[in-house]
Amino acid sequence: MSDSLLTDDFKTTPYWWEKTPPPELSLLGKPNIELPQKADVVIIGAGYTGLSAALQTARAGRHTVVVDAENAGAGCSTRNGGQISTSIKPTHKALAAKYGPERAFNILKEGHTALAWLEDFVSTESIDCHFKVVGKFLGAHNPAQYEKLGKKLNDSIKGLETKAFLVPRSEQHQELGTDRYFGGIVYPNVASVDPARLHRGLLDRVIAADATVIPFNPALDITKEGDGFRVTTNQGSIWAKEVIVASNGYTGSATPWLRRRIIPIGSYIIGTEPLTTGQMDRLIPKDRMVGDTRKMVFYYRSSPDRQRILFGGRVSHAETNPLVSGPKLHARMVDIFPELAKTRISHSWVGFVGYTFDSLAHLGKNDGVHYAMGYCGSGVSMSCYLGMRIGQQLLGQPEGQTGFDGLNFQTRPMYTGTPWFLSASIQYYRWLDRLNF
Repeated sequence: MSDSLLTDDFKTTPYWWEKTPPPELSLLGKPNIELPQKADVVIIGAGYTGLSAALQTARAGRHTVVVDAENAGAGCSTRNGGQISTSIKPTHKALAAKYGPERAFNILKEGHTALAWLEDFVSTESIDCHFKVVGKFLGAHNPAQYEKLGKKLNDSIKGLETKAFLVPRSEQHQELGTDRYFGGIVYPNVASVDPARLHRGLLDRVIAADATVIPFNPALDITKEGDGFRVTTNQGSIWAKEVIVASNGYTGSATPWLRRRIIPIGSYIIGTEPLTTGQMDRLIPKDRMVGDTRKMVFYYRSSPDRQRILFGGRVSHAETNPLVSGPKLHARMVDIFPELAKTRISHSWVGFVGYTFDSLAHLGKNDGVHYAMGYCGSGVSMSCYLGMRIGQQLLGQPEGQTGFDGLNFQTRPMYTGTPWFLSASIQYYRWLDRLNF
């Protein structure tokens, strides 16, 4: 990466960590954390999903232990772009063809429910995480896509309305200071959040509920033992009545059945140096979340203080490192906002999202082990929400039922967790983008 692109204090860690650095649990009231010999519930993964599940079980009086291979929240829970939508990728038509119209509606409704639930949860729990409903502008990267956005708007399903509205190219500057798009659509019910502050708020409340969170202690194996499970970790083993796996894009060898069903995909983000006075009001005047209609989508936003642009997307066929992805993202950003050509990068980082073969999230039980994962790039609200629901299901609470229950969690022959097909898929999607599909 050219030094001219970098600020003097450039970092390959998330921008979000500046105000909310990775937690030191000893400073949060849990010094010298040791692995207990037994627990009611062991949860693998201390991100949004695992902590949301732990909050349910711990507050219900279950002795809950959460383990993580890295620090709590070191994965995508503090590395994402902080955009929260109601998005579930398959359309109602596609889901109805597979599951019937009623089940399709119930699945899509969960996206709306998850966002509403998270907004209420943040308010009820008084979590200071800059949660705001700001809306999203989705730019059409060619005229054909603008026409498709209009057709999609007219095909909305009763009960799943979003109050979206089209923005023609002639009015585009009211939403975004660029001529790169051919108009777009605004989805008002999309929120922004500081993801690291959201995670810290969850962690604080899990600890206050007397759950034990043990970082840097990967789960190595899960075996049945008696009427429960033996979970082997780096610190030794623990027996638990129930186990929840909440590892999403970081699912490892301890759970091979789940690893065969999750596709880890790197998502890369840069943060700019502070912009000059007035630039942000010109470039992103309404503080919207922003994306576009390309299959290889770019997503971006202003930082909560409206000083920087955080710009993310996929810029390589294979996984790379932030020093390689940084200048490529910068070039894409400048293509949209030419006036940022001399704006330097202060942060460049990567996090792994968990995709699935049917582009749907999944939760349930396999061989007695609970799981929730596979949010397909829309995980901030859905991971918190389904973590809460899988906790309720473990407790036997009827309100834990979701539209995702009982879905076949698909895999593919010869897939063991390393997405060897990813490069070819990315090249295909880029080809479609060039052909204006």
